[in-house]
Amino acid sequence: MDIAPAAEWAITHPLPAAIAAATTAAGLAIAAWRLGHAVLVAAIGAIVCTAYSADTSWRFAEHRLDMHDASERLVMFAAAEIALVACGLLARATKAATATEDTAGTTGVPGILVWVITSVQVVPAYAESGLVGGTVRAVIGPVLAALLWHEAMGLEIRVVRPGALSTGLPAMIGRELRERLLSRLGLATRDRTAEQISRDRAAARAVRLASRTSLRAWGLKRLQAAVARADVATDPTQLHTLIRQLAARRDAANLLTMDLPNLYAPPQPPAHPRTPSALAHQQLTAMHPMDAIQHVHRAHPDTHPATLASLLTAHGVVVTEQMVRIAIGAGNPPRTPERHPHPHPGPKMHPSTPNDPPAPDEHTTPPETEPAPDASAPPHPAPAPTPEPVTEVHPNPALEPDPEPEVHPELIERARALGRPAPLRTLKRELRVGQSKAQRLQQLTKSP
Repeated sequence: MDIAPAAEWAITHPLPAAIAAATTAAGLAIAAWRLGHAVLVAAIGAIVCTAYSADTSWRFAEHRLDMHDASERLVMFAAAEIALVACGLLARATKAATATEDTAGTTGVPGILVWVITSVQVVPAYAESGLVGGTVRAVIGPVLAALLWHEAMGLEIRVVRPGALSTGLPAMIGRELRERLLSRLGLATRDRTAEQISRDRAAARAVRLASRTSLRAWGLKRLQAAVARADVATDPTQLHTLIRQLAARRDAANLLTMDLPNLYAPPQPPAHPRTPSALAHQQLTAMHPMDAIQHVHRAHPDTHPATLASLLTAHGVVVTEQMVRIAIGAGNPPRTPERHPHPHPGPKMHPSTPNDPPAPDEHTTPPETEPAPDASAPPHPAPAPTPEPVTEVHPNPALEPDPEPEVHPELIERARALGRPAPLRTLKRELRVGQSKAQRLQQLTKSP
């Protein structure tokens, strides 16, 4: 391909060439911003591979289809490539339309047509270049173009939703084959280390050997090696798994004689109670407790709430008397006044001074009045008053106020420097003193 005419035109027409280059760069920047760099590179690769396939179609149209006229060949040669690009764009639109939050969507019929056109384009590649050259032309041309278009279509959906799964037929077949292969290789359980996989395989081998009825010397050595490799001696979980698997394998023969329920038999109706008491029990227990109380109250309207509670409890509905009163609206029972034993009356105590005579009690019999003394009788000398003992009161040192702490003059000056008066917290923090000394300093700094 000669690019000399294009270069000569760009030199003679610099302004249109610059505009074309700027437009191409802007288009590539917008595509990279909208689609992402990965999708853009995949699309560019798909375009180049499609052009590679178009070259094969150009030569095939001249040599095999007898299109010797250049204008005819120019219109007809790229029919397959244009159809491939059109089906790729339609498949991309279908995939975007059917995508959800959990699935990546499907390409539909356009996606299938992409692979059909690719298969047809392999024929011109081998017809023009033989086996070796045709393989190169087929792989680099239509096959790689189809793969890159497929990646460009699917990659954009995964950029927006990385966790989405493709629902196309090839993707579903690939996932199923991968899962079946992992299951066949014993790797179905994920997130296991190589050591754990080896231990699980050794445990399975030990279960298989131990379930046999008899073992020779070689089989016994294999069993011992499998048990040692399974590490059941130091891992209780592995030992429990080994024992459970061995028990399940040895007891598998009991499945042949196990009694199982008949799944095809019609369900048996529930048994109906035969006695009135059992029928009442069934009906009352099926009700709400409040509904059961009202139902029994309608049948026995004059029954005391306590009796109704006992009757319902006997029939399987555990309620209290208070619940019965609430359900039937009987209210709370009247309160019985409490009876206290009458205490023995004693003399009333009245506060009095030592010189006041005691007041007479209303329950005591007044003393008999003594006869007035005879005036002619000589007066008896009055008895001398007995001095009352004076109780010496000792001061309680715990109740005496604490002596004021001594304050150094230097602390007083430092306290005054903090302000008059400074807060207790400031005094304690700055001067490193206690609560009592801080209060004393605050009092001293208040005075001028």
